[in-house]
Formats: sequence, structure tokens, C-alpha cells
Amino acid sequence: MFTSTGSNGLYKAPLSKSLLLVPSAISILLTLLFQHYQKFFAYNLQAIKEDFQIWRLVCGRTICLDLKDTFCSSLLIYNFRIFERRYGSRKFSSFLLGAWMLSALFDLLLVEIAQYIFGITINSLPSGFLGPVFALFVPFYSSIPRVQVTQVLGHFSITNKTLVYILGLQLLTSGSYIWILALSGLVSGICYNSGILKVHRILCVPSWVAKIFSWTLEPIFSSAEPTNEVQVGMGATVDIQRQQRMELLDRQIMMSQVAQMRRQRQQQGGMINWNRLFPPLRHRHNANYQDHRPSEQDTPPPTEVSEEQVARLMEMGFSRGDALEALRASNNDLNVATNFLLQH
Repeated sequence: MFTSTGSNGLYKAPLSKSLLLVPSAISILLTLLFQHYQKFFAYNLQAIKEDFQIWRLVCGRTICLDLKDTFCSSLLIYNFRIFERRYGSRKFSSFLLGAWMLSALFDLLLVEIAQYIFGITINSLPSGFLGPVFALFVPFYSSIPRVQVTQVLGHFSITNKTLVYILGLQLLTSGSYIWILALSGLVSGICYNSGILKVHRILCVPSWVAKIFSWTLEPIFSSAEPTNEVQVGMGATVDIQRQQRMELLDRQIMMSQVAQMRRQRQQQGGMINWNRLFPPLRHRHNANYQDHRPSEQDTPPPTEVSEEQVARLMEMGFSRGDALEALRASNNDLNVATNFLLQH
């Protein structure tokens, strides 16, 4: 109910899958079997600054030594896999690389500021791939539509993004100095996402590197396309299943429009234009009811759909038919169509 980032699985998200499996496996092994090797993955700022042990910067900012941080960051990466589906693995990896490097710089800067202003000496920070994870909250906040799911006590709204923010808050409160990693990650995400000083052009993965990884690692971490059909009982046809999905999509779109109109009425005053909430029903082909099809004169003309928007939805892993239906149902609103397709 709370998911905002798509159907189950890691289809078209090999980089997200590798970030879920490899660091988590290493973290579990270090915690359970190889505790004496944990010192090599500690984020020791003193050793980095005084002894120039750059390898500690790489190891300490990649593998979590706390299983709670591993669990929360893995759940967040799984939710943020939508960006890899939407933009592609190369652009997604470029964002992670840029956020990782910028957040490392901001980590050192914030530690120096804390020591200069508050007199706090910080020799180590929590380990893990936390900076880029917090940086992903920036595009998540700005590009994923917010849809109200329910209300608690009549005042507090629960949206499709609530659980992700709760996970981020849990990760933020898991350590004493993790706020430094969160702040540096958010700042680096803002810098990279907004294109300040064109860092997105400088800190990016070269095309030849992306090709090498696509040839070597992508076959290992690729996932099969998930089935899109909902089980509705024995003997149910694909047409009935598709029709039920689209009817559910219609209801959710209508509820989202009602909530939006109510918010506008509360801000501006006036009555709700209910005619906008009940457009003419789309005609769907159903093989079981061919004898009851309406005439061509009664059927409203189909809404023109932009092929560019269809292509963007197909890049995210949806079929062409589902993309067309969602865009027609949402009157070519790409954000609404994307949000509701991602929940089924």
C-alpha cells in the first residue's frame, strides 16, 4: 500500500541489485565470521587526513559495519531503484558516483566546521554507502508524485512516500554522527541534481566504462521481467485481468483528483467541479462481452498519446499497452500515469 517505486523485483535495475547483494553480503560476513577484518572498513578520518590512507575512504564509505544501517540502506536502495529504471544504469551510476565523491568532500568539510565552531573532535564516522543513499532523497522528493493513501486521526496524511521517509528517519537516528553523512549527502544530491557548477558533466561514468560493465556484470545481476498479470481465480482470462487492473487504476486516479480538488477548494474557496472528476468512460475490448459493444457513434474518440511519453514509460519496464492505457486514463499526465503504473 505504501510503495511508491514500482512493482516488485529488480527488473532493469542491475546496479541496484548489485548494491543490494554485494555490500550486504560483505557486511553480514564481517559481522558474523570475520570480525577481525572490520578495522579495514572503518571510516577513520584521522588515518585518512594524517596518514593519507585513501583506501580507508573507499572501504569506509562503501561497506556498513552496523547491520541496522545495512538493513535500512538496502530497503532504501530497493525503493530508489525506480531512478535506474527511469534514467538508465549509466545515468544512475553517474549520480551515485558524483554524490559519493561530493559527499566525501562535504564530510571532511563538515567535520572541520564542527571542530572549529563547536570544538568537537570527530575521528571517525559511521561506515557504509550512506552519502549517496541520502543524496537520492533529493530526486525522490522532487520527481516522484505524492499521492495520499489515507489519513490518521483525520489530520495526518499517509502518502505513497511515507514509508521511505520513515526509513530515512530511522537511518538518520541510528548513530551519533550520522547526521553529518545525511547533511553531506543531501547537499551533494542538491548540487548534482540541480547542475551547480556543471558537476553532473564532470563527475560522470564514461561511456566506455559503462559498456565494459554492461558486458561483464549486467548479465550476472540482471533480473527477469516480472509478470504483470494479477491472479483473479481459475479460468480467468487475460482480458478480465487487464480490465480489473484498469478499473482499479481509474478509481485511484479519480480519488487523487478528488483530493487535489479539495485541497484547491480549501485554499481558494468555491465548489468542486465534479464534471472534471467523471470523464466519459473509456471503451475497453472484452472478448466475453462482444455482443454488448457500443456503436462507434457512442464511443468517445481515444485521447491522443505522445509517443515520447509512451517510450519513457516503456523504458521503466512497462508494456506498451499498459503505458497507452495509463496515459489515456490520466489525460496524458505523465506523473499521474507513472505513479499509478508503478503501484501495480
